[in-house]
Amino acid sequence: MARWLPRSADLTRFCQKLNRVKTLEDDMMETSFNRCLSTIDLTLLGIGGMVGSGLYVLTGTVAKEIAGPAVIVSFIIAGFASLLAALCYAEFGARVPKTGSAYMFTYVSVGEIWAFLIGWNVLLEYMIGGAAVARAWSGYLDSIFNHKIKNFTETHVGTWQVPFLARYPDFLAAAILLVATAFISFGAKVSSWLNHVFSAISMGVILFILIMGFVLAQPKNWSSQEGGFAPYGLSGIMAGTATCFYAFVGFDVIAASSEEARNPQQAVPRAIAFSLGLATGAYILVSVVLTLMVPWHTLDPDSALADAFYRRGYAWAGFLVAAGSICAMNTVLLSNLFSLPRIVYAMAEDGLFFQVFSRVHPRTQVPVVGIVVFGLLMALLALVFDLEALVQFLSIGTLLAYTFVAASIIVLRFQQQKADAPAPAAGGRPSPEPREGPSAGELKEYESFSDKLQLVDRDKSKEHREPGQLKAAFEPYLEFLSDFCPGEVVTVAVVTLMVSAICLCSILVFGNTHLHLPTWSYSLLLVLFSLGFLLSLLLIWAHEQQRGTRTFQIPLVPLSPALSIILNIYLMLKLSYMTWLRFAVWLLLGLLVYFGYGIWHSKENLREPRPQRVTARYVVFPSGSLEERGQAQPSPQPPAGLPDTDSEDCKR
Repeated sequence: MARWLPRSADLTRFCQKLNRVKTLEDDMMETSFNRCLSTIDLTLLGIGGMVGSGLYVLTGTVAKEIAGPAVIVSFIIAGFASLLAALCYAEFGARVPKTGSAYMFTYVSVGEIWAFLIGWNVLLEYMIGGAAVARAWSGYLDSIFNHKIKNFTETHVGTWQVPFLARYPDFLAAAILLVATAFISFGAKVSSWLNHVFSAISMGVILFILIMGFVLAQPKNWSSQEGGFAPYGLSGIMAGTATCFYAFVGFDVIAASSEEARNPQQAVPRAIAFSLGLATGAYILVSVVLTLMVPWHTLDPDSALADAFYRRGYAWAGFLVAAGSICAMNTVLLSNLFSLPRIVYAMAEDGLFFQVFSRVHPRTQVPVVGIVVFGLLMALLALVFDLEALVQFLSIGTLLAYTFVAASIIVLRFQQQKADAPAPAAGGRPSPEPREGPSAGELKEYESFSDKLQLVDRDKSKEHREPGQLKAAFEPYLEFLSDFCPGEVVTVAVVTLMVSAICLCSILVFGNTHLHLPTWSYSLLLVLFSLGFLLSLLLIWAHEQQRGTRTFQIPLVPLSPALSIILNIYLMLKLSYMTWLRFAVWLLLGLLVYFGYGIWHSKENLREPRPQRVTARYVVFPSGSLEERGQAQPSPQPPAGLPDTDSEDCKR
């Protein structure tokens, strides 16, 4: 029976295979896509992904039901929190100008299975998000015509009374998705031009709303007679922040488009900064004018801006607001349909997803198979499914991607750069750096033992330390960490930091409600997990990180990514249990796809060298000295159908 059990060495190799990282090409600017997008193109793509229907719906909903006029503060805090995640995407997009966004960033730094699961979740996020926006677009247009489209469909097609299906088929939502799919398949330049048109109209409408809104503003609507500026207090502001945070999730379209940018090292960070700044400013200013035009407690959550102009005697302005809302939703649709096929292409190009999606059309230079297939799937979702119950699922996929990208920034920053990494010697460990002074075969005489110690200390102080090695100032106190390979301690510390963050946020979210912890244990656990988080952060900071790279780098590493990690985990734990249940089911499906297809066809599996066994031979010379010599022998090939599971002693 024991011979059928896997050996510990095989299990170790298998686990290492799951965590292997992607090998990047020497020339990362080489691509089968058309590098035609400028900084302005990327900026408008980011604005289109963030400033959608949320500007016209979310502001009124949060103001009336959650935060009051203090929704302004909620958007400021949410904008800062989004900035932490956006800076991580900006650094990765500049350093790794390849399509794939969070999937690619995780693959090059954390590991293969984690990257696949991130890509798998982002895939569903874009499909549901695009279908939900299409249905909202259809409903908004239908409301302008007094629901004539809905009534016609219900009368001539009929209604359904089936769980998880819509009440009636939404042909208009499916049609707009098919039209958008056709435009996206014409190429990146056509998609960018179409996005420019809708973004220009949307920004013109926003400018009109701001000018007219400030003209019609009444400061008394923030007075105590109307409930004051923050009627729900600090708790309302923070609850509003959690909701407003999801208004900024569209900036990752810029990172997904980095392989089509002309100068991604400069264009991607600038576009992310410009688009996030403009989107945050738009949300804040629209919230200001909305809560100053009419009392916050009288807002209509479904159409707050149009209703506010109507109640102030400007009913005609409602048509402009409706036009701006439809154009804004068009930009979100284009953003989703633009990003999704490119992430699928990146997964297929790496061999983790079906190879048919890695085909690029020779004339339009876009992954046309992925665009058509997933455009049709998105249209099918919008046609027949009731997406209201699935919309919450979007949050968990986005937050998980943000968390892994932030962790990847820390891991990558403390790894040796490809050009600086020493060549491995026999046995797999890095060969020592060449040092100035006598050669290996040259003997050096010392006057005394103390002179030798002084020279050794002097050489040690001048030693160039690679990224991932312990800083010289901490070596006397943490000398036992010097024996580890560069980056190993940082990787373990990042895992410990994430576990501590999960435990800390779990106590904050569930400690008083679900767990009913007494005060002393609640406080004790908070202190313990906070200490674990801070100690992990300090341990990471005690190591050298990469310096002097020519691309953008997020400041205050590891503090900035760590704050992003703990914030994202906190928001994930605030989601409902049904969201987590659906998430678990989708993850299981993803694992079936990975172990059924991805692990067998991964290109990294083909790049791995076959392990060799080394046999030792001892040679006795006439002088009586004994010398050991190694001879490599090829190891037997793994059985057919099993992926090769090679291991390394030191992992970056």
